Amino acid sequence: MLKDITLGQYYPAKSVIHQLDPRVKLFGTMLFIISLFSFRGIPAFVLATIFLIWVIHISKVPFSYMVKGLKSIVVLMIITGLFNLFLTPGEVLVKFGIFKITYEGISSAVLMVVRLMYLIIGTSVMTLTTTPNQLTDGLEKALMPFSKIKLPVHEIAMMMSIALRFIPILIEETDKIMKAQMARGADFENGNLLKKAKAMVPLLVPLFVSAFRRANDLAMAMEARCYHGGSGRTKMKPLHYDKTDKIAYVTLISYFALMLLLRFVWVKYIVRKNGLNW
Repeated sequence: MLKDITLGQYYPAKSVIHQLDPRVKLFGTMLFIISLFSFRGIPAFVLATIFLIWVIHISKVPFSYMVKGLKSIVVLMIITGLFNLFLTPGEVLVKFGIFKITYEGISSAVLMVVRLMYLIIGTSVMTLTTTPNQLTDGLEKALMPFSKIKLPVHEIAMMMSIALRFIPILIEETDKIMKAQMARGADFENGNLLKKAKAMVPLLVPLFVSAFRRANDLAMAMEARCYHGGSGRTKMKPLHYDKTDKIAYVTLISYFALMLLLRFVWVKYIVRKNGLNW
């Protein structure tokens, strides 16, 4: 399960997506997330699917590697789907006890699960094709206008970058601790929920100690090198836009505009005319 978490990992490859400016990828990820939670109707769903498959294809990251990240949120998707399935009011199809399944609940549950899947895969495209250093520079540049209102832009970008960089390290550390505890007779698989929670205590304590130690070592190393961010700091690889980035911006804006158009057409001419829930 731990090996299936792909968040924060970088997949090296030579592709158009890897070579894009990190600001373009941040902008594209934001637009994709907004489009996911604003689209309605089968045409918009098909467009989002085609766009996501096309981006994965040109990123040259294996599709199986992308899907692997979904295994870690299977429980979340099931819980979300069940909540939408049983708690959405509408035309009742099946009823047993206090629970009832409605047509609107089925469509809402399917839509929410698909949105979560696309959300994880879409954000994974950005993290798998962008190094932590590029992500820090991109965030700092993108948030630079907020520095005029005294927002600590560099510190926010640095914290997010370090957090992403620490995720694979902590996953590897957790795996090592689990194997060491299992070699000493610890059982993380069997028993009820309370026993499993108690079994996690000898895992969490050394993990937190290790995390604090790594964070302290990193802070001391940065202080020893007289690190200071923000204004006046030069960069070895300054960010700049090229022709490919401009084409990517046009493509992303076109995709988002088409999604909004499909939503407008679906709501105005299909939903209101036929009384559908989608």
